[in-house]
Amino acid sequence: MTGGEFVLASASPRRVDLLAQIGITPDAIVPADIDEAPQDRELPASYAERVAMEKARVVSEQHPDAFVLAADTVVSVGRRILPKAEDPATARACLNLLSGRRHRVYGGVCLIRPDGKLSTRLVQTAVAFKRLEVREIDMLIESGEWSGKAGGYAIQGLSEGFIRFINGSYSNVVGLPLFDVRQMLVGGGYLA
Repeated sequence: MTGGEFVLASASPRRVDLLAQIGITPDAIVPADIDEAPQDRELPASYAERVAMEKARVVSEQHPDAFVLAADTVVSVGRRILPKAEDPATARACLNLLSGRRHRVYGGVCLIRPDGKLSTRLVQTAVAFKRLEVREIDMLIESGEWSGKAGGYAIQGLSEGFIRFINGSYSNVVGLPLFDVRQMLVGGGYLA
């Protein structure tokens, strides 16, 4: 580490755990209170990058002398952005849509340095579920793992047993593409 305060602009405990895997503990965790609704006709990749930048900018204003890292994870089928599942019906609808088909997970990441310089990355991972039977979807719903998850599933949970294919960053699907984050932190001067 080269020093300086490091702030994670996220309320996600998964992102904290992922950072710990690469030896990083935030000095502060500050969720960004922004409107995360997609704009009219906004594509999934653009949405992920825009939301990550907005989160970073809001938190950077509160911590101008810190390295501020923000991220957003978007699950999409084609041009359709799947919601974060907040209830069982939404989770079920997402899982029915994802069943037996390939989808994309976009990870938008933004780092703002203490000097105000901003850098972003957009990471894309392709994922495919097997064709899910009704009882399998019921089991995933009953687990509660879908709560608050983009696309209604958590790859690091029971859902992993139903994923037949993944191409790209696994940690991106969990919530933070660790290779890219580390490269950004090295390039930004936070890590040596």
